[in-house]
Amino acid sequence: MSAVSDYSAAPLMPAGKAIRQKVSSDDWIKRGMMLIIGAYLLITLAAPLYVMLSKSFASYQFQLENYEVQVGDGKGNWAPAQSLSQLNAGLKTISEDELATSNSGRLSPVALFPEFSFRGPEHYRIRGLTDNSRFLIGSAPYQGQEWQEVDSNNFRRVMLMPHQTTGLDNYRTYFSSPALFQSIRNSLVIALVSMVLTVSLAFGFAYALNRSKMRFKGFFKLVAVMPILVPSLLPGIALIYLFGNQGILKELLFGLPIYGPLGIVLGSVFFTFPHALMIISTALAVSDARHYEAADSLRASKWRTFWTVTVPGARYGLISAAFVVFNLVITDFGLPKVIGGQYNVLAVDIYKQVIGQQNFEIGAVVSVMLLFPAVIAFAVDRVIQRKQVALLSARAVPFAPKKKPLFDNLCLLYCALIAVFITGLLLVCQLAAIVKFWPYDLSFSLRNFEFGRMDGGGWSSYYNSIQLAFLTAIIGTVVVFVGAYAVEKTEGFAKGRALFQFLAMLPMAVPGMVLGLAYIFFFNNPANPLSTIYGTMIILVICTVTHFYTVSHLTALTALKQMDPEFESVSASLKQPFYKLFARVTVPVCLPAILDISIYLFVNAMTTVSAVVFLYSAHTTLASVAVLNMDDAGDVAPAAAMGMMIFYTNVAARLVHYGLSQMLLRKTQKWRGT
Repeated sequence: MSAVSDYSAAPLMPAGKAIRQKVSSDDWIKRGMMLIIGAYLLITLAAPLYVMLSKSFASYQFQLENYEVQVGDGKGNWAPAQSLSQLNAGLKTISEDELATSNSGRLSPVALFPEFSFRGPEHYRIRGLTDNSRFLIGSAPYQGQEWQEVDSNNFRRVMLMPHQTTGLDNYRTYFSSPALFQSIRNSLVIALVSMVLTVSLAFGFAYALNRSKMRFKGFFKLVAVMPILVPSLLPGIALIYLFGNQGILKELLFGLPIYGPLGIVLGSVFFTFPHALMIISTALAVSDARHYEAADSLRASKWRTFWTVTVPGARYGLISAAFVVFNLVITDFGLPKVIGGQYNVLAVDIYKQVIGQQNFEIGAVVSVMLLFPAVIAFAVDRVIQRKQVALLSARAVPFAPKKKPLFDNLCLLYCALIAVFITGLLLVCQLAAIVKFWPYDLSFSLRNFEFGRMDGGGWSSYYNSIQLAFLTAIIGTVVVFVGAYAVEKTEGFAKGRALFQFLAMLPMAVPGMVLGLAYIFFFNNPANPLSTIYGTMIILVICTVTHFYTVSHLTALTALKQMDPEFESVSASLKQPFYKLFARVTVPVCLPAILDISIYLFVNAMTTVSAVVFLYSAHTTLASVAVLNMDDAGDVAPAAAMGMMIFYTNVAARLVHYGLSQMLLRKTQKWRGT
């Protein structure tokens, strides 16, 4: 006992320097790779969003008190100088509302001179009363307090330029406009209704696939993912052909218009269904048969077992699917643009403010409004996923459904109805693309595929989309996988890795319309050295890769986490550089995920609309944007034809991806079968 006491009373060793792990050269290179990809995300995501947010607080107004004018008789005799605000106070020609404007606004002072005639002998002098006062004479800009003299003919070419202020004026304008404010309510209603319908229908479909022994499961799985292969505008066109003013089934709506909330909800269910199905099906596939055996032993009814075992087991999948659908619907632009009619939603408001009215500041405000629900939904989904616990333990027994003829037939009927809805809309678009004049002349013709006669960019827009898809798939896969590898395999550097993970997850919370508008503010600025890429294919590739970065990053991380860290330890003990391990082990092992990332980026690049609708030029029009432009011009059948061309291309890409995957995997993945 005394020995123990003596030991415990022994003096402690003096504290030395904290031991730090030495950073190897390989880790320095990995950190450098992570910093490069992180800088890419900062430039292509964080910086544009910051600029857009600052623009939403920038308002512009004509400040008449900052300008002074003199009128002369043309013989050197000048009247006393008067500020434009003094002139307007007497005449009340320009109202306060007319003084509020946008960055591109211009105001002529001619209205403040009732006797003005451009043929008159009078001369005019104008100057600013502050160093920041700006005005134009023709196209020549002037600034400051120096007098500028013009004759009557040139005075009508004088244009005042607005003064920028920072504040909440844009937000006050937005919320004081009933039509704009109504868009928030409309967007939330559409998103919530579509979310409930889609998740309910997808749960029934997933339940049938995982809990029954019905036939044709493979066929139904194939049909269910078809909506991913088409742009969101296409279901809107199909619904117009079915239930529009000339629709063949419009009587089924009993007088209800398809243009508006009904059409948006039906189209939203179509294009979000596969996203919800994949999440819910994954949740239902992971279940423990012992729970159901316990319920049977307790003589619980099927209905009670469903609500106490099945639904709680899939609750995280249901919640995640709900938020994904909500995000997709509230941020979608193409569908409400095609079939929304006068029912305004936030995404379409951004388009109208920017393209229709050139009011970029209010467009930025609407973008912020659209960003809020998307970010909140994403954040809640992340929190819920962290709370998810493993449903399968080492002793779990995988659930195997038993054959029940009545239940199996009911599941088959339900899935068949969903399949008819999906394939029906696609077949309607296919029929619209190959008939001469719906619904009056249904004879077959390829006239609608002569895109050179339409207002949409012609065949070049289709070829541009293929180019964009290939570049996005190749460049995006490399950028995403290298970034994921660097952040996953780097030792230490916790803060840097956490920041990178935040930047990598951020794109999922940013709607495409918001990202596209942010790119206008950031890249279409002469002061930005990167402004030269605006309007080129480069910016379209960058925007598309950034927009779909998060899902690709998570896919790569999942594959990398499956690799044992011992690979790095063995490689280091053999004094082999990390890039050899990367090329000879990591890439071959992760090849299935790499191929999945590439096809995911390819398909989304072919179908994306919202993220690129502000960024294309006359030489870089895209097929998905051509569908929108042709529909706007009234060429609905050619728009359907272009939409089907996107579908054909994505189907072909999927088949090529499948064949290539099988060939490469046979060569590189033999170890999986041993």
